[in-house]
Amino acid sequence: MKIKLIKFLTGAALAAFTFAAAAADTVKVGVLHSLSGTMAISETSLKDVLLFTFDEINKAGGVKVGGKSYMIEPVVVDPASNWPLFAEKAEELLVKDKVAVVFGCWTSVSRKSVLPVFERNNGLLFYPVQYEGEELSKNIFYTAEAVNQQAIPAVDYMLAEGKKKFYLLGSDYVYPRTTNKILKQYLKSKGIPDDDIVEIYTPFGHTDYQTIVAAIKKFAAGGNACVISTLNGDTNVPYFKEFANAGLTSESCPVVSFSISEDEFRGLPAKELVGHLGCWTYFMSLKTPENAKFVKDFLAWVKEPKLAGVDFKVSGVDAKGRVTCSPMNLSRIGVYLWKQGVEKADSFEVDKVRDALIGQKFKGPAGEVTMQENHHLVNNAFIGETMASGQFKIIKTMNNVAGEPFSEKFLGAGAAKN
Repeated sequence: MKIKLIKFLTGAALAAFTFAAAAADTVKVGVLHSLSGTMAISETSLKDVLLFTFDEINKAGGVKVGGKSYMIEPVVVDPASNWPLFAEKAEELLVKDKVAVVFGCWTSVSRKSVLPVFERNNGLLFYPVQYEGEELSKNIFYTAEAVNQQAIPAVDYMLAEGKKKFYLLGSDYVYPRTTNKILKQYLKSKGIPDDDIVEIYTPFGHTDYQTIVAAIKKFAAGGNACVISTLNGDTNVPYFKEFANAGLTSESCPVVSFSISEDEFRGLPAKELVGHLGCWTYFMSLKTPENAKFVKDFLAWVKEPKLAGVDFKVSGVDAKGRVTCSPMNLSRIGVYLWKQGVEKADSFEVDKVRDALIGQKFKGPAGEVTMQENHHLVNNAFIGETMASGQFKIIKTMNNVAGEPFSEKFLGAGAAKN
């Protein structure tokens, strides 16, 4: 019947029929980010930028495999800042929904929760958030900043600025503890004694920072002190408010945050935090044609969010005061690298796509990135200073930094064990 019908279709009618047939080919992809709970302040925007990127790709014709165009069909789940639930939702995406790839996770504890699920089911996860390293899985591609692309350059900058006392403040889980373990080793190699390094952790969602900020103020009283912050999620709001209330400033004790980007600053008293620092592989303030287009297109999309080519209703997108940030940029880059790997492999099969991803390049808003054999990117890194607008003024650029997950490679053998 279909063959006979086509004989009678001509012109616009035939074109419409051809599009309808092509639109029926879809590929399911998973979105695994917390849309509720303490991490929603950070992860909701990653869901949004993923849907935006899927729309970009679908509008441009989708993903080409076997001579067909496949529209990306998202399967969005909410693990609700609950680490065991991340594993359950990952299993659901891979086994029940049979997605070709998953983009997701923020905290390292969530990533470590899902890692055995992806390895057991031979799934593929793209992880877009700065992390502590000391891990390499054949089933994960780490598009974000490794320690040598964020924490080490930030500490180097503070040392060059004459800082001699370091207050390491973080949320109590694997990323801050492992990163600070590496940083303590690094600081000692630079001649900073143990007495000038303080290490403190607070639970997720912690709200009372009065005692800790009082201790920081005392620690910084002699000068030449800074805070290295690995606080994650909405706990940053009460911390920075208490910091400002105590009369501490970027001049008396600068804070370098590894988990605070433009997106989190929307909920912070940015005007009181001028001069504090961040280190990322992207800032919204970058002046490149690719970034101008990314920012413009994303801000336009959130006002009327749609997803071309599939029957998927976009909901829960707040258009007010939106910005772009490094994890958002790296989420988008991950989708494009996956698409390129799929098209090179001419297959959605994980083993074939994994091999095809090595060496893939993508010219993003912050410059060209390259996927290495160790599943980490070669990327540019930047140190930015907070402005009253909540944006960052770039004060230092480091080009083509190759992401290295294992600290013994850049600190010396056995460093991570000490």
